[in-house]
Amino acid sequence: MIKGVFQLNYQDNLLFKTFITIVGSFLIAFAFNVFLLPNDVLSSGIGGLALLLNKLLHVDAGLLNLLLNLPLLILGFMKLNKSVMYNTILSVIVVSFFLTVIPTESIANELFVNVIFGGVIVGIGVGIILKYSGTTGGMDIVAMIISQNSNVSIGLIMTILNGIIIICSGFLFDWNLALMTLLSIYITGKTVDTIFTSNIKLTVNIITSNYEAVRQGLIDEIYRGITVTDVYGGYSNDQKHMITMVLTRYELPNVIKIAKTHDENCFINVYETTEVHGNFARNQ
Repeated sequence: MIKGVFQLNYQDNLLFKTFITIVGSFLIAFAFNVFLLPNDVLSSGIGGLALLLNKLLHVDAGLLNLLLNLPLLILGFMKLNKSVMYNTILSVIVVSFFLTVIPTESIANELFVNVIFGGVIVGIGVGIILKYSGTTGGMDIVAMIISQNSNVSIGLIMTILNGIIIICSGFLFDWNLALMTLLSIYITGKTVDTIFTSNIKLTVNIITSNYEAVRQGLIDEIYRGITVTDVYGGYSNDQKHMITMVLTRYELPNVIKIAKTHDENCFINVYETTEVHGNFARNQ
C-alpha cells in the first residue's frame, strides 16, 4: 500500500523536479553505457530500442534515443499536461546527452553482475522520475495518452514492444544474452514498482472543502468516473465532500495536481486496487 497522506509542497517546486529529472536521467544513461550496452544487454521500451538500433546501425545511442522520442514528445505536448511534458522533454534531452558523453565501457567483468546492477540503476532512475517529476518519455507518453482516452491494456503494449526487443536480441547476439535482456527488463520493472507503485490501477480518495472546483477540474481533464460522498470531520464535525476515483498510475500525478490547485489543504489518500469489476471509465 502507498502509505500516508501526500505532502506535496516540495514536489510542486520546479527546482526540485528539475533536479530529480536530471539525476534520474543521468542514472539511466550511466546504467546503459556502463552496465548494459558494453555487454550487449538491452533494456525495455524506447531506450531499449535505441540500444538495439545502436548495435545494428552503429549510430550514437544518444542521437537514436532523441530521434525515437521526438514524435512521441510532439504528440505528448499536444495531448498531455504541459508541466509534465516539460520535465519529460528535459529527461529525454539529458538521457540522450549522457548517452553520448559517458564512455561505453563496462566496469564489471561478470555478465550477471552487469545485468543486475544495470537493471536496478535504470529502475531507480525511472522510478524517481515517475514519482517526483513526470515521465522519462517513450512508452510512458503513449501510456498516459491511452489512459486518458480508453481502457486499452498498457501492459499488453509494453509486453509486445519488449518481446520484439528480446527476440531481436536473440537473433542479433545469442539467446543467452536475450534471456539476460529479459532479466534486466524484469529487474528494472521490479525496482520501479518498489519506488513508485507496483499496481497499474489505484483508488484515490480526495477530501475537500472546495468540492465543486475540484470535481469540475477532474471531469475536464481525467477520463475516469467520479463518486462523491458527504463526509464529516471526526473532531470538527465540519461537512466536506470525498471524491473517489479509480485510475491508472499514469494519471495519478495529474489528479493530485488538479486537486491541490483548487484546494491546497485537501486530504488525499491513495491505495492500490487489485481488481476492478465493471467499467471505471467516465460515462460519455
